[in-house]
Amino acid sequence: MVGAAILLSLAMGIRQSLGLFMQPMTAAGITVADFTFSVAVQNVVWGLSQPFVGALADRLGFRRVAMAGSGLYAAGILCAVFATGPLWLTLGTGPMLGIALSCTAASLNLSAAARVVPEARRSWALGVVSAGGSLGALVAAPVAQGLMTSGGWQVAMLALFGLALLMIPAAFMMGRADLVPLPTKRGEATSFREVLHAALHRRAFLVMAGAFMVCGLQLVFLTTHLPTYLSMCGMDPMLSAQSLAVIGGFNIAGAYMWGWLGGIYPKHVMLGLLYLLRSVAIAVFFFFPPSPATTLAFAAVMGMLWMGVSPLTAGLVAQMFGLRYMATVTSLAFLSHQVGSFFGAWGGGLILEMLGSYDRAWQIGVLIGIIAGTVQILFGGEQKPKSKPAMA
Repeated sequence: MVGAAILLSLAMGIRQSLGLFMQPMTAAGITVADFTFSVAVQNVVWGLSQPFVGALADRLGFRRVAMAGSGLYAAGILCAVFATGPLWLTLGTGPMLGIALSCTAASLNLSAAARVVPEARRSWALGVVSAGGSLGALVAAPVAQGLMTSGGWQVAMLALFGLALLMIPAAFMMGRADLVPLPTKRGEATSFREVLHAALHRRAFLVMAGAFMVCGLQLVFLTTHLPTYLSMCGMDPMLSAQSLAVIGGFNIAGAYMWGWLGGIYPKHVMLGLLYLLRSVAIAVFFFFPPSPATTLAFAAVMGMLWMGVSPLTAGLVAQMFGLRYMATVTSLAFLSHQVGSFFGAWGGGLILEMLGSYDRAWQIGVLIGIIAGTVQILFGGEQKPKSKPAMA
């Protein structure tokens, strides 16, 4: 669990800091559209590769897949260091980081953590790992912004490369989950084909996956475009890094809290409530002109609502399908998340270039977030079997 938390922390902390590089890199000759396109490609590749990586981890073990992904992550960051145009930037932060994140982020780490605890404590354990995984943004964003200010964006990116190398020993630690024997429930699907068929014919899973797409759109829009939005409003560039750090700090408490709540109340209801609260927070923040105080307050609220999705969705998957193919099924849901992430990153950039502001982007994000949360609460629970009519 410690290895899973460290690996998740570094993978997500580095990734969530990439939005800080948009302004200095665009000043060096890369366009906003090129930068946001590379982030969008990353999210699409992450989503498309995740089911295959999940199936590979279920077959070969977590350790091999996570260690290989950690090495690829570091290589992708190194490509971005030497990027002088869109080609190397897109290659490094796009497909290379996308595949690496499939091997190192929440789907595999939470699946590994779920194996090592009893079912009664599983939701709590997933919350603990998600909380530990929030520490990366608390460190990576301020370090990157400080080095960017003093030495330029290449120096800051090299620091992220150093952090990425630390993911390799963390992946080795997380791989101890491969040694834990898998419990099997009666009636549980026993092959990949059976699990896939069950997932695609289960309303609760399809609703969760659809709402998960909106989650990806909202979060990647914020991590990619919040620094630029604050700069357009005349805020100090350091405020963006501070905001990401505050999100990471409050994320620790938020992920733990939602994991704990998921062990007490219906997970699908908690998940829908989280989406609704997040949409309200985004609406309130963007409706009024930002200030340092309101920005940090917004970051704190979003931190409480950020990675709380992870223990709830992973817990729902384990509850519906068991542990044998948990990485595979979680990855299928995550594919939907990454479709939303693509539109959050690239669509936000297109709207900014076409309309000159982010107004329409956040309005769309809020509207579909409210719809997703409502549908998740109303239709995300398991369907009760129809009772047979009584014989006359």
